[in-house]
Amino acid sequence: MADLKLPSRSEDFSEWYNQLVLRAELADYAPVRGCMIVRPYGWALWENITAQLDRRFKATGHVNAAFPLLIPQSFISKEQSHVAGFSPELAVVTHGGGEKLEEPLVIRPTSETIIGHAYAKWIQSYRDLPVLINQWNSVVRWELRTKLFLRTLEFFWQEGHTAHATYEEAEAETRQMLDIYTDFAMNEAAVPVIPGRKSSSERFAGADATYSIEAMMGDGKALQAGTSHNLGQNFAKAFEIRYLDQAGALQHCWTTSWGLSTRFIGAIIMVHGDDQGLILPPRLAPHQVVIVPIFKTDEEKALVFEAAKKIREQLVKADVRVKVDEREGQSPGFKFNDWEMRGVPLRMEIGPKDVAKGSVVLARRDRPGKEGKSFVSQEGIVESVQQLLIEIQKALFDRALAFREAHTFEPKNFDEFRQVVETGFARSFWCGDTKCEEQIKEATKATLRCIPIEQPGGSGPCIFCGQASKETAIFGKAY
Repeated sequence: MADLKLPSRSEDFSEWYNQLVLRAELADYAPVRGCMIVRPYGWALWENITAQLDRRFKATGHVNAAFPLLIPQSFISKEQSHVAGFSPELAVVTHGGGEKLEEPLVIRPTSETIIGHAYAKWIQSYRDLPVLINQWNSVVRWELRTKLFLRTLEFFWQEGHTAHATYEEAEAETRQMLDIYTDFAMNEAAVPVIPGRKSSSERFAGADATYSIEAMMGDGKALQAGTSHNLGQNFAKAFEIRYLDQAGALQHCWTTSWGLSTRFIGAIIMVHGDDQGLILPPRLAPHQVVIVPIFKTDEEKALVFEAAKKIREQLVKADVRVKVDEREGQSPGFKFNDWEMRGVPLRMEIGPKDVAKGSVVLARRDRPGKEGKSFVSQEGIVESVQQLLIEIQKALFDRALAFREAHTFEPKNFDEFRQVVETGFARSFWCGDTKCEEQIKEATKATLRCIPIEQPGGSGPCIFCGQASKETAIFGKAY
């Protein structure tokens, strides 16, 4: 498969993406339409994502738990805007053990309701607060149009759910988690994101405020890459999550929820990939280095493998994720192309001449061809590899940021707006009126991605109606 050329991104970005996911063995289609099988290589990438997020969650006082997959249908109905938002996407179990169930059960689309039920039992006093719980699981939403990783019926994610004594604490938590997602995206995934607030029409069903990180993909489209919701007292009132305050008065809690899913793998693919395949950021790549031994005779093979083994041991001791490609019957050229397609950040080539000279060839995935190749001494190989991985990580972020900046425009009027959203983002003043937002979407198919946290200040005319506006918003076509 590796020797078959991928479609180019410029010709057919969507097909390039689909084929790459399959051929890099990140995922495969499942027998149930719209579901996916995450293959070991894709799961290793997800494990690295989860490790980096989990570390950040625990550092901020969150703990992990597990809540049930099945939720009584009556729970979903308790919060009216929540049921209205999710009812078209629900998968419902009506029979179990050969019998019709007294009450249908919903396969969780998200867990606010079942967790609200539990919190109502667990929280009695202000001393029980805050509750800071996260869970790693999968959820089911009956999507009509699906795409591997980006939008599937079942997807894997984390969902955090917290309860607080005051609105201010809940808002601080919501913003803290947005900051954690931003930090993760930029520093681990090398994906520049815009953190911001969603408009009222784009809010999570049942939230008072929704924040998101928005990323620009390699075709100029937007991807919502993580969300954080201040749920106010909506779920607390629906599920009677109450506590006795210090004065002995009964108060409803303020709750939040926040999540980032396997959709982020899609973001990594589309932000960094090129016509040759994946380019994975070193901090998340399943293999940071692949060693390809080159030999012709059995004698050369033994010599080269011995050197490769020693280098591998040194790298493993230094916590570098490294793989030696020992596949029989495949040429070095095939292996080079295969690992290039799989996006391994650094390839190490070692043949008999390299062994004799005490050197290796290092090839950077982010710089194909001669430009990315260097001859490095086997002495100090660990330091050389670590330094290159740092450089590759930074280069990927810088390149993605430069691309986003080159495709983010500040149109002077709505005609310009129409044009620029075909190829990237429009940063424009917006009056805050939902009607304007709807008409912009109808006219251009672009949606309001977020109102960035960082604002330029001052005021300007709304891009659609011309009314004086104090906030700019990011508009774009989206996945």
